[in-house]
Amino acid sequence: MSTSTTASVSTHILDTSIGRPAEGVAVQLAARSGRTADWQSLGGSATDADGRCKDLPALPEGTTHVRLDFAVEPYFEEESANKQADAQQDAPATRDSGPGVFFPEVAITFAVVPGEHYHVPLLLNPFGYSVYRGS
Repeated sequence: MSTSTTASVSTHILDTSIGRPAEGVAVQLAARSGRTADWQSLGGSATDADGRCKDLPALPEGTTHVRLDFAVEPYFEEESANKQADAQQDAPATRDSGPGVFFPEVAITFAVVPGEHYHVPLLLNPFGYSVYRGS
């Protein structure tokens, strides 16, 4: 929850390749107070069955920039294994000739002002992503 001296952040992920929320994606939150300041790791969370992180840490007073780091490669590896197991049944395993995900992680950095709430949805698929300021 934001106050007049702090901002607040929330996020969720939609896997657009399957049209469902992305569950179990690890998300790390970092903040800094100024463009040249060092990043301070604040902790993290993981997305729930609705693709949301409901327990991200609060931002410290004086935060001007926030970074969300999404570890998407493990999520897609698990999704791929689940799909392969479903499709394979008794057939031998087949492997792709390349990596299963082009972006193994997604880092989103944005500026914040005190008193504002920032909802940052991530629309994700194995070979691309989109992000925007939501409401």
